[in-house]
Amino acid sequence: MKPTRRFYYSLLLTTLMLVAACTTVAVTGRRQVNLIPSSTMLSMSSGEYRNFLSQAKLSTNREQTEMVKRCGARIQAQVEAYFRENGMADRLNDFAWEFNLVDSPEVNAWCMPGGKVVFYTGILPITKDEEGLAVVMGHEIAHAIAEHGSERMSQGLLTNLGGMAIAQALKDKPQQTQQLFMAAFGLGAQFGLLLPFSRLHESEADKLGLIFMAKAGYNPESAVAFWERMREMKGGQAPPEFMSTHPSDETRIRDLKAQMPEALRVYKPRQ
Repeated sequence: MKPTRRFYYSLLLTTLMLVAACTTVAVTGRRQVNLIPSSTMLSMSSGEYRNFLSQAKLSTNREQTEMVKRCGARIQAQVEAYFRENGMADRLNDFAWEFNLVDSPEVNAWCMPGGKVVFYTGILPITKDEEGLAVVMGHEIAHAIAEHGSERMSQGLLTNLGGMAIAQALKDKPQQTQQLFMAAFGLGAQFGLLLPFSRLHESEADKLGLIFMAKAGYNPESAVAFWERMREMKGGQAPPEFMSTHPSDETRIRDLKAQMPEALRVYKPRQ
């Protein structure tokens, strides 16, 4: 069967939409496709974050909570300074940064669009101190400023909803759109088309995080030590890299060592 005129018209529209939606990731310069308005993504993020906090148990450990907030604020300040100095301050206009520590044994941390950060107490024995915490904080903030969630959700709109505009998707397919939002942050989509992009995002966040933690006065060399501790904690039980949405710890450590000279050039120890 020959392609119809409608098929070519649809293909042309999709191509034009992709070209128009291309943006550039700060620092790395990578081109990405983002079909979702920042205001829409931030609104969805804020709602999900409020919902999460209403059900979570915030840590009552004052010292640890203050460390998370202090570390987050220092890296936030350097991110904002970089964007301002490079004429991109408008990209962060609608960010409403928050840093919270949740009492949970889960070894995890995440950052939603708009700078909504959560650390779980279960990761603190591995971060060990504020230097180690900065490794994870920089990485998670990098996901937000690089708009990885929006990029992944845009991929989902293209592959699962035929390139439907986000406003129409929210109206006509709210449940599927919600699932796309959750998948954009690593819940679901374990295999398939999104897998390579997820590993790309993780590696990009490692690099960005390394630069911004160094700018904030945290020793970037602590990143290698953190991932070595993470590898020891896993005890070699991680899945093969081709089946994982994250780079292997060995790949991460190798890449971080290669990026270290650049990070050390901007590192100024905290006073």
